[in-house]
Amino acid sequence: MSMKPPPSPPPAPAADGNGECSSDGYDRAEAWCRRTIAAGHALMFSLATFHEEISRNSKEFGLSFEALHSLFRNAHVVHMKRSSRSVRNQTMRHVTSYLNGTSIVTLARKCNYPPSMMARLIVENVAVPPEKPNNRRGEKAGSGNNNAATSNSREGGNKSKGTSTHVKKFVTEALRHPEKVLGCASTAILPEYLFSEKKGAARTEPLLDQFSGLTLHDEIDGNSLQPLSRLSREVREAIDSDPMYGPRQDRERHNVGIEYELLLEQTLRSMDVPFETEEDLRARGTAKTPDILLSCPVGVKVRRREPLGRAGARNEYSLEDDEEYEWKIICWIDSKALFGDADMLPQVETYVHRFGPGLVLYWFGHAPLARLGDSHGDVVILGGNLPDVLLMPTGDFCGRGGKKLFV
Repeated sequence: MSMKPPPSPPPAPAADGNGECSSDGYDRAEAWCRRTIAAGHALMFSLATFHEEISRNSKEFGLSFEALHSLFRNAHVVHMKRSSRSVRNQTMRHVTSYLNGTSIVTLARKCNYPPSMMARLIVENVAVPPEKPNNRRGEKAGSGNNNAATSNSREGGNKSKGTSTHVKKFVTEALRHPEKVLGCASTAILPEYLFSEKKGAARTEPLLDQFSGLTLHDEIDGNSLQPLSRLSREVREAIDSDPMYGPRQDRERHNVGIEYELLLEQTLRSMDVPFETEEDLRARGTAKTPDILLSCPVGVKVRRREPLGRAGARNEYSLEDDEEYEWKIICWIDSKALFGDADMLPQVETYVHRFGPGLVLYWFGHAPLARLGDSHGDVVILGGNLPDVLLMPTGDFCGRGGKKLFV
């Protein structure tokens, strides 16, 4: 199981009709995320456990499953930025542990590091790197490259400078298709590390392809059946156990983002609001574009912001008092298929400078507005869906289905 986009907009993550999370619910959810990540909880190393825990705790915090899923990943990205360097600085220690029989997933648990990223680190240092394209020095493929890779590993595994683009592409492909790229030990693993294939626990349960769900079989070489390498099996296990990172999660986040962009476009068309998409803008050479550029400014009715008083203060609004609302003009919309939290403010200053004021739509809700930036009042933040009514420059109020309304 993994996060799937619903066929219709998700329910608001709190009682607020604009998708704004309550201060209490947000604070408790954020604290739980930080504690869980710091403790290295088992949910970060098991897809099934991850979904069980997110589903159970989302109800406790008054959030949707998608909202807590996104908030947790946002918090984990912050954790990764802080811890990644220390893990990378001990690259050869982790490689040595792997070579001596410790599994990739076990290493990831010990370091509180994503399994797929630990798999990447091991592949970078254990697998035979591809021959460098357009080799001008005439270096021989094989031992020269292997020695370079080994030397680079022993220097601490700092791949930010030491790993070339073609090697990074090779490692990415190995994570996507470990059986194909790493399946044959004799050709995929550095000769000095082939002894590691005899280490580690034997795997008895069948491996499943994460995309098709089909059972993966050992490779057939001619008329003989060649067993898959330990490296390919452990990379597959690491990828499949990682609930937040890796090829499958990257693909699903990308697809979810596209589906919600299409949902936004469909909603605007149903309201007869003219616009250009990001693809349209790029076709005519516009750089740094929002997802939607409105052909004419429109008005949206939103709650007035109140300045943040003491830390964690809750802005209370009366739904019956219309003075608590105001009309804001927007010229563009940026779609975010995630939960907007205080540590992930949208980088929209460029859009404001180029196109004027706009709207950021967080489909899975967002943190209390008082904790989010608004680019000096030029950015409207909404969660859950577009407002039911938009104000056109003609003075008409447009609703869904192209209805002209009085408000």
